[in-house]
Amino acid sequence: MPNKNLVVIGLLGAEKDSGKSESRWNKWRPTVDLCRHARRLPIGRLELLYQPDHKSIMKVVTADIASVSPKTEVRPREIVMKDPWDFEEVYGALYDFARIYEFDREQEEYLVHTTTGSHVAQISLFLLTESNHLPGKLLRTIPPSGSDKSKPGSYSIIDLDLSTYDRIASRLKEQQGEGVSFLKDGIETKNVRFNKTMDMIERVATTSTEPLLLTGPTGSGKSKLARRIYELKKLRNKMSGDFAEVNCATIRGSIAQSTLFGHVRGAFTGASNQRKGLLRKAHQGVLFLDEIGDLGVEEQTMLLRALEEKKFSAMGSDDTVESDFQLIAGTNRDLEALVEKGLFRDDLLARIDLWTFPLPGLRDRLEDIEPNVRYELDRYAKRTGRHVIFKRDAYERFLRFATSTEAKWIRNFRDLNGAIIRMATLADTGRIEIRLVEEEVTRLKAIWQIEASGGEIYRLLKLLVGKERLSQMDFFDRIQLEGVLKVCRESRNLSEAGRILFNASRNRKNSGNDSDRLGKYLAKFGLKLSQIHEVAQKL
Repeated sequence: MPNKNLVVIGLLGAEKDSGKSESRWNKWRPTVDLCRHARRLPIGRLELLYQPDHKSIMKVVTADIASVSPKTEVRPREIVMKDPWDFEEVYGALYDFARIYEFDREQEEYLVHTTTGSHVAQISLFLLTESNHLPGKLLRTIPPSGSDKSKPGSYSIIDLDLSTYDRIASRLKEQQGEGVSFLKDGIETKNVRFNKTMDMIERVATTSTEPLLLTGPTGSGKSKLARRIYELKKLRNKMSGDFAEVNCATIRGSIAQSTLFGHVRGAFTGASNQRKGLLRKAHQGVLFLDEIGDLGVEEQTMLLRALEEKKFSAMGSDDTVESDFQLIAGTNRDLEALVEKGLFRDDLLARIDLWTFPLPGLRDRLEDIEPNVRYELDRYAKRTGRHVIFKRDAYERFLRFATSTEAKWIRNFRDLNGAIIRMATLADTGRIEIRLVEEEVTRLKAIWQIEASGGEIYRLLKLLVGKERLSQMDFFDRIQLEGVLKVCRESRNLSEAGRILFNASRNRKNSGNDSDRLGKYLAKFGLKLSQIHEVAQKL
């Protein structure tokens, strides 16, 4: 190690380095021995850490080093560790030494001697070196072989900078590639932007427990990716808890608080039993809040406290509950715009957007349609036991349409998944023919045309009743409800909306209480006028 002064930092060994009589020279003493390799290991200075009770041993060792290596300066450093097997105490004492020590990396090179001290101390030195609090390499001394312990032993130096080891670096890169493939569920995606995002997510997910924010349109894969991130962390032994998830657009008010934070018995009408809540379920695991932009402001306040303090209170309880979870949030909304409207807390946004990963929609990943078609067919085969393939002309026709401007892919991968399932199900012979492709193309165009014509009212309807229930409604009922929602959104109260909706009945004088009639109609779908106004305000 030319041109730099070599400095060794090590602990005095209370047993291994001990000895006062002349017979001590017939004993292998690691701290003295490491200074007997002056030709290959010219130690300029030894920072010798010792406990107050071992001052006499320190003085003997210092004198003996002076006799075997006169050019080595020994600097005794008293360090207090009352219980050498208490990890917190030992690590804390060594950390304090590293924190105040004035390292000069321009002029000096550092080795950390880990042969002496308790196993706890050796582990602590390793961790401090690995984290670069002790900016050096590990030094290990080895006793001489045979019975003659008066001879010098040997030593080995370990550099924890793994980037200098080609084979290890190659294995780490291979592991990272496997992790990225796992996050993508094995799909060989080609989109450059998406692949870069997956690379970054893999690096962050396996090293950080800070919140992650996944943004992107509905159906871009946020929910699926959140679960894969959790599963990857479990595989890498980064967490031991469960995965808990909820779509914030489906919960409001006391139900939202109960779902997230739990409640005690009697906390509200109908709370006949205690409920733990998702934050407690996610302890030492992951909490995924999809559509976090739809979370109520009061719940946002409670969530922020839980993120910062790892503490919260269940509904109806004054007791504090602890939960150490990692938050993954998903949204298809502009949270900054919601902050400006006063619908989302700016301090919560600041807390969750440390790592923000935008997921592009299918229209922006046309080169990934083909591998995703193969993936969906494989998934269908595993789920049903039926192996279905495309006929060549049918496959080419579907890909031409799927990558053309005709294909809107409004619901992104959900549309693609639905299309493949429908065609595979109708392929009686196990082969998707061009007839089935043409039928599916017609169906998709019709669905997209309906959704596009609905505009803002259709989006309002989806948020209020949910996608699953909406898909089960007759077209007639849906169109009728859309019209009612449009009037309700623009009316100040039920009476005003009722007067507009039942105007003809009133003129014929065969209409009863308009507001009561409207309220009962909305109740069939679990809706209230205040809820319609609240959701509409967020659009």
